[in-house]
Amino acid sequence: MSATIAKLLAILDPEQIGENSFRGHNPQASRKRVFGGQLVAQALVAASRTVEERAPHSLHGYFLLPGEPTTPILYEVERLRDGVSFATRRCSAIQQGRTIFTLTASFHAEQPGLEHALAMPEAPDPDTLMSPAQMAEAFPRIMPTAVQRYFAQERPIEMRPVDLSRYYGKDGRAPLSSHQNIWMRASARLPDDPAIHRAVLAWLSDMTLLDTALVKHQRSVFDDDIQGASLDHALWFHRPFRADDWLLYAQDSPNATGGRGLARGNLFSRDGRLVASVVQEGLIRRRLDKPAR
Repeated sequence: MSATIAKLLAILDPEQIGENSFRGHNPQASRKRVFGGQLVAQALVAASRTVEERAPHSLHGYFLLPGEPTTPILYEVERLRDGVSFATRRCSAIQQGRTIFTLTASFHAEQPGLEHALAMPEAPDPDTLMSPAQMAEAFPRIMPTAVQRYFAQERPIEMRPVDLSRYYGKDGRAPLSSHQNIWMRASARLPDDPAIHRAVLAWLSDMTLLDTALVKHQRSVFDDDIQGASLDHALWFHRPFRADDWLLYAQDSPNATGGRGLARGNLFSRDGRLVASVVQEGLIRRRLDKPAR
């Protein structure tokens, strides 16, 4: 197991300190605030450990305050309901006595029923696309420095965007369509426990999604004068999957207004099965303390 994946799994394994209390630790990274996907994943793991014989099928979270990366996070779980088929939990993430994130999750024992699913959009095979390191090496002159740095760093989640053109040569082009497709997977093999794969998917579901609301405007969260922050996050699990196999994250943005952008995503396994769906609204506005691009 790679050191990067080992660190991710350690982050996604909050320490139980009481019947309904857990302590989550942050990665040693120079971030200004805790990554939203970390809060979603750790809260999901904490809530899941209070439920037996049911797997999560949906979660809804609200980001209330920026998390402090150097301070452990207390996760307090409320057992709202234990029914015949469903269980419901609320989890609050707390730092220094303040709630920074709340999550409500529903759990269900899978049952037979009707079935249909959205078809996966056409996309090139991920093995035909450049790796992050290859992207950073291939476009040093036309790709912004912040984008190069992002793709060059070793990360637990490997990403291969289908269309790289949005990261360079944007000036003077017609507005782009408000969608993007990105292949994602854990950068090394994970243990077989499905709960781990759900936690990793929850983590990666917050990656790149809000940026989709900027595609149409030829902007990116990498732009210095753009301020972006997740406000809420909803995730539905549909079918079994492995997060260490390629997943196509097909994203679009139906609306942006009032300093907020709405983004949606569907995650497909490599063989075309819809395995999860995501919706997020976030803050996207120009920073007044930075010159316009």
